[in-house]
Amino acid sequence: MNKLLTAAVALLLISCHSAPRYGKRGNASITSTSSSGKVTKHRTIITGASSFYAEDFHGKITANGETYDMYGLTAAHKTLPFNTLVKVTNLDNDKSLTLRINDRGPYAKGRILDCSYGAAVKLGFVGEGTARVKIEVIEFGDNKYMKRKDK
Repeated sequence: MNKLLTAAVALLLISCHSAPRYGKRGNASITSTSSSGKVTKHRTIITGASSFYAEDFHGKITANGETYDMYGLTAAHKTLPFNTLVKVTNLDNDKSLTLRINDRGPYAKGRILDCSYGAAVKLGFVGEGTARVKIEVIEFGDNKYMKRKDK
């Protein structure tokens, strides 16, 4: 009986460990499958140029189905799953913040991210129009399309 109790306690202690909340860090690649079944590889750290979009799109529907708020803290990326959380750092002034991917883009050559106007203000590059940024994936999203309530 004593051996059984000892074994049960040992098994309980071995199985109790904290699991990391976030995926791998670094330049590792993560694969994900979109709703269409297409498999995409994503790096967890990406550097390149970011721009922003504002008035022309304010109030319009984003690629994931929600209404674009130019003052929100969101961004567009070509392949990251919707609702992915990323830490974006402006490499020119070291300002950073967390954004959620809710749209597709940018479509300008050489750019890796389109931030909302609100994000560009906080990152400090509205006057310049673009900035050199580092994107770090914090948590991959569920790639869910948001259903509009007015339909």
